[in-house]
Amino acid sequence: MKYVILIYSNAESRKLWQQFSETERGAGLAHYARFDDELEASGELVVSQALADHSTAKRVRVDEGRTLTTDGPFAEAKEHLAGFYLLDVASEERAIEIAAKVPEAALGLVEVRPARSLDLAEW
Repeated sequence: MKYVILIYSNAESRKLWQQFSETERGAGLAHYARFDDELEASGELVVSQALADHSTAKRVRVDEGRTLTTDGPFAEAKEHLAGFYLLDVASEERAIEIAAKVPEAALGLVEVRPARSLDLAEW
């Protein structure tokens, strides 16, 4: 079963990260590298990726065949997607167990969601 772990960022988590020393930030990134290695070794990791700062996002809209873009994410958002894991695990319980190991889970910024296939029967 495929699950996505979505990792969010908000003002509190960004402030916390900025308060870390360079050594602490390095340790945080090393934690994610080890976490990726563990999930890859278990065969459960499909892909993981951190995302660039939300201020670099582009909103895309098509109007009468024209592609229009605006800078930045949705203005009303208080939380922004910071990264994700796509896993192939045995159960939802296992996905939740893995999600609990993401440091942002301590701040309530981690979501687990089943992935869907394009099989019409699942829709």
